[in-house]
Formats: sequence, C-alpha cells, structure tokens
Amino acid sequence: MPITVARFNLVDPHGTPESLSARYRAAVEMAAYADDRGIDTVQTEEHHGAADNWLPSPFAFAGAVFGATRRIAVTVSAIIGPLYDPLRAAEDIAVLDLISGGRLVTVAGIGYRPEEYEQQGVEWRRRGRLQDELLETLLRAWTGEEFTYRGRTVRVTPRPFTRPHPMLLVGGSSQAAARRAARLGLPFFPSAHLPELEEYYRARLAEYGTEGFCMMPAAQTPLLHLAEDPDKAWAEHGERFLHEAGMYASWQSADIRSAVRSAATTVAELRAEGVYRILTPDQALAYAREAGESGNLVLHPLCGGMPVDEGWRSLHLLCEQVLPRLKD
Repeated sequence: MPITVARFNLVDPHGTPESLSARYRAAVEMAAYADDRGIDTVQTEEHHGAADNWLPSPFAFAGAVFGATRRIAVTVSAIIGPLYDPLRAAEDIAVLDLISGGRLVTVAGIGYRPEEYEQQGVEWRRRGRLQDELLETLLRAWTGEEFTYRGRTVRVTPRPFTRPHPMLLVGGSSQAAARRAARLGLPFFPSAHLPELEEYYRARLAEYGTEGFCMMPAAQTPLLHLAEDPDKAWAEHGERFLHEAGMYASWQSADIRSAVRSAATTVAELRAEGVYRILTPDQALAYAREAGESGNLVLHPLCGGMPVDEGWRSLHLLCEQVLPRLKD
C-alpha cells in the first residue's frame, strides 16, 4: 500500500480574512478526519509574501493539526532553513515533537526565491553557510547539553521527545545539499526523482563515514483530486490547478528540479501533462495499486483556492471509497 498524504498549502488567490479563516479551520478539520481514516501524513510547506496567500508558517499549522489529531504525522516539506533563527527553531521543533509524541517530520531546504530572503532581511549569498549553521545548531541543541553558539554558551530546553532527535531531513536538488546531509549524517530528501544525486549522496556517506538514507520521490508524484465526474471537475476547477501550477513554476529557475513542476499554460495542457490529476475513485484505486508500497498517494483537496465543500467531497471519496478497498 502506498504512503497516503493529504497536502495543504492553503493557497487562495482571492482570499479575505474571513474566507482564509474558514479555509484554515477546514484544513485542520480535514486533518482530523484523515487521522481517523488512516491517512499517513499531512504535508505542508512554506512560502513568504505570495500574492495568493501561500502558507508562510508551517510549524504553527502543524501545531494546530497535532492538537486535533492522535496518530497522523505532519511532514513540513520544506522549511526555508536560512530564514530561521537556529535556537528558536530548535525550541519550536522540540515543543512540537513533545506535543505530538514524535509525529513531526521536518525537511530543511534553502529555498529558491531571493525575494523571500529580501523580505526577511537575510542575505541570499550567505544561504549555504546559514543552512549549515541551522542544521549543526539543531543537532547540538537537541542534546539538552550546553554548547557554544556564536561565541557564547547556550543550552536549549526542553529536550525533544524523539531520540536521538526529531526527524530531520535535508532537502534539495543539488550536490551541495546531498553533501551537507551526508556530512551531518542526516537523511536526504531530493526534490525530484534524481537517482544520480542519490548515488552521489551515498558516496559522500562513505567518504565521511556517516550513516543515512535517501527518501527519493517516485519518477511521477502527481497531485490528486477525486471526483465522480473528472470532466466536470476539470471544467469547474481546472483554473485553480492551473493557477497553483503556474505560480509555482514562475518561482523556479531553470536549474531547480521539482517533482511537481509543470510547464502548462492552459487547463488542457495541464490535464494532458499529468502533474495534477482528477481521478474517479476507481481510477485512484488502480493508481494506488500500481504505485505499490514504494509510491505515494498525494491528495490535494484545497488546491489553488478550491471551495471547501469540493475539498471535502474529494477527501470523502478517498477515505470512503478508495482506502478501505486498498487495505482489503
């Protein structure tokens, strides 16, 4: 059975404070429903200053999800590591790890939008060094022991729940990211299906004498929406998928590789491309069976400002008509 994921980035191009509040509360309620129905993880992410209200605060959202659930994990994929104060990040992740009993998974990347660095007052050219400092500080801080940080002695409390530390992966699509993960003995999470980068990472593990593993995305990891009538759903909601795909693609330079990158400029192109898919329950079941244990079934119920009621319909179809048959 593939890993089942409910993805939330809370995008809403036309959101008002009132509609965004309803969307955020619905996402937490959906996470609680997904928790009861056996979905494995909620996936969320981080972007700043986006005109379409992309979620900027994934740890706050994770905390709300943990407060409403009992067993489901939350995967933050990914934080923009250099934008964080390392000591405060260590505290926040430790608290979330304690609240959740070890259900938080953090992927730390360095991002790809200089404007996000400018907004946060962080130098773009220092992003590699800042990422190193963040990761090294987290690992030291979570021991609960005193250590030297920027020339002073500090100690971070409380210690996290998870031993030896909360799940922390290094994300990216570059050799620098793979090398950083190997040097620190951390798992590596490539942003796309990049077997050659996994090979490079394993070679660096041997070089540094460290241990780790690679969580490689499948060659295709489509974002899914379920509907009884996909043609009707594409006609009614295709522009929402196209908006999100276009916004995400516009942020990425030619050397950035992503498992969900789209080149579509029309709804018809997007549908043919297959990065976003609207499936019937039977089609979703067939897709999940073909993906098998190494695959991911990623539902994106509120994609691009999707009406909340339509998001609920998609989630209900997955949990009531697909997952029980998949488990059987």
